[in-house]
Parts: sequence; structure tokens; C-alpha cells
Amino acid sequence: MTHTWPALPDGSRLALREILIHGVLSRAEIARSLGLSRASLTRAMRLLVAHGMVVEVGTDVRGATGRPSELLQVSSGAWEFLGVKLTKDRLYAAVTDLGGRILALHEEVMSSTVPEDVAAQITAVTAQLRQSNPALCAMGVSLPGDVLVRSGEPIVAASVFLGWADVPFARMVSERTGLATFTANDVHALTAKEHWFGAGAGRESMALVTVGEGVGLGLITNGQVSTGQNGRLGRIGHLPVLGGGPDCGLGHLGCASSYLPSPVIVRNSGHVGATYDEVVELARDGDAPALAAFADAGRALGVVLASVVHVTDPSAIVLTGDGLPVYDIARSAVDDALRGALVPNTDALTIEVQPFEFSEWARAGAVLAIRGLLQD
Repeated sequence: MTHTWPALPDGSRLALREILIHGVLSRAEIARSLGLSRASLTRAMRLLVAHGMVVEVGTDVRGATGRPSELLQVSSGAWEFLGVKLTKDRLYAAVTDLGGRILALHEEVMSSTVPEDVAAQITAVTAQLRQSNPALCAMGVSLPGDVLVRSGEPIVAASVFLGWADVPFARMVSERTGLATFTANDVHALTAKEHWFGAGAGRESMALVTVGEGVGLGLITNGQVSTGQNGRLGRIGHLPVLGGGPDCGLGHLGCASSYLPSPVIVRNSGHVGATYDEVVELARDGDAPALAAFADAGRALGVVLASVVHVTDPSAIVLTGDGLPVYDIARSAVDDALRGALVPNTDALTIEVQPFEFSEWARAGAVLAIRGLLQD
């Protein structure tokens, strides 16, 4: 079998998306959801089975007719996807199957942030992973920065962390690896992953808030990832939260970045030279300055979450990131600030706390590739 992803007609593509998002489905359920006739669905599914994308897993009685219907699920092994997450100094990679399940993980130090050097490093990692994952057919690269589509091509318009401006990185990587390559802002990619294979699976609207080195927002509206006019949707790190307070570094007093990022919590705790993990342990051991820093961060997070509710009206908020200890240590401060900032009579808010692993950022890159191949 060739591992070049085939062009799929709309019926097959949409049916595959339904199974990816909702899991095992009957033919009747897929037909009802997509409004397809039995003949159209049969043609769509025949193609997906022939390409090794879905498999039949028995029959079940579902729906009002009482008739048994064949059940279908995404197959594994025939198609594999590479996801890459770039930070300012490390490269994380994950190989997944078509269902987003992780098959292999890899990480290494970034030897350079020059775009050509990073593309070459990704190419070497791809060659290494291909030895044990020969079914790789596409790649997604997520990175901290603004990614725009210009003349049909994704461009990294700006990345402060990497020092990039107007870099056609997807093309650079694709030319070197031979894989169809997609790029996106890392938070937007993580949001897409949570929407299809995580806490937001099946929701038409959701917001994702990340806390860690920075503060980020991803948004799903009408079942699609929203990126904004210039690829910058989600810059909530400089949202005013408490008023007054320390300078965030850009002249803003009391914005989210004055309290909530992990390095800022360390600074505000007064424990010079300590790591974030060490300050977390100090707070859990009752250290007063550390607890005070986390309490401020918790209040800031509560206001951020309330602002997300007011602006986006999501069905749920997924909260994740390597800064999640703030939600644990300062939960009462988060809840008090959230309640105090919400408009009265706001509908009950669903907050899904998603345990964080850096491998999920890389997995999000693989899901970015899957979604990219199945876009309208």
C-alpha cells in the first residue's frame, strides 16, 4: 500500500471524521448524522475499508428500527502520523495511528533555532522514527507563534520564542521529508486535539486555557478551530485581572502575565534561584511566601476563566498545561475570583482539568496532520 494519503470524496471524508470523533458507530448512525442515503454511505464506507482506514467490528441493534447495523471503527497500523512540538530549546515528537493513539515518542535538545537547521533536525528525527514506523504519511508541527495562510500556504508570521518572521516552515519540512506537512500555533493545535480526541470530543463549542511558561487560549466555535484574522486569537496573557500589581515586563500592571506564568510565580514567591517545581513543593509544605504567590496566581486565573466565559460563551473550558499546580494549590482563590467576576445568573460552567504531559503537545501535532488531511 502506498503511504501517500488518497484524495477522498466528501462522503468518505465526512464519514471518517464522524468515526474519528465519536468512536465506534453503526452505519445507520453515520447515515443519519450526515444525511446520506444507504447507497451513498455504502460507497463511502467501501472506499474507507479498501484504504485500510476503518474496519467492521460486528453488528448491534441501534436506533428506533430495531434492525442490526454493522459497527465501524478506525483501523490501526495502516496509516501513521508524525507530530512535532517545538519550544525555544527542545523538540518533542510523537507518532500516532489514525485514531490519535501514541505509537512512539521522542525528544531531544534543539541544536539551533535557525529555521533551516530546525527543518534539518526534524528531517533527521523523521528518518529515525520511520525505521520503526514505516506507515508515516503526514506530519504536523506545532510551535509558539502566529501562523497565517497566505496565498494558500501556511506561514509562520512571527515567533518571538524562536526568533522567526515570515518563515514558510511547512514547505521547508515537506521538501526535506517528502511528507505532507501542516503547521499551527501550539495552543491552537492542542485545542484541535482536545476537540477530536480529548475532553472536548464531539462538542460544537469549547475553550482551552493553558497555564505554564505563558497563558494561552484556544477556541472551538461551530465545530472549527478559531484562529483570528492574523492567527493571534488567544493572546490572553496580558488581560488585566487584578489592577495595579507588578509590571509584567511590557509595562502592564496587574495583567495575567504579572501573576500566572510559572516563572512569575517563582519570582513573586521571593525564592530567588528556585525552580517552579521547588516552589510548588514549598507551597504544599505551607511556605507563606509561596502560598501568597500561588493565591495571587489563582485569583488571576479565576478572572481569566470568567473573561473567557463572558467573551466566548463555551459549552466547556478545558484547563491544562504544566502550570496546573496553581489550580490545585490555589483552588479556593480560583473559585472565589471566578464567582466574583461572572455575571449573575451565568449558566453552570463545566471546567475539564486535563492532566498535562509534554507528549500531548507532540500528539497534537499528529492530530493537526490528521485534521489537515480531512479538512473541507
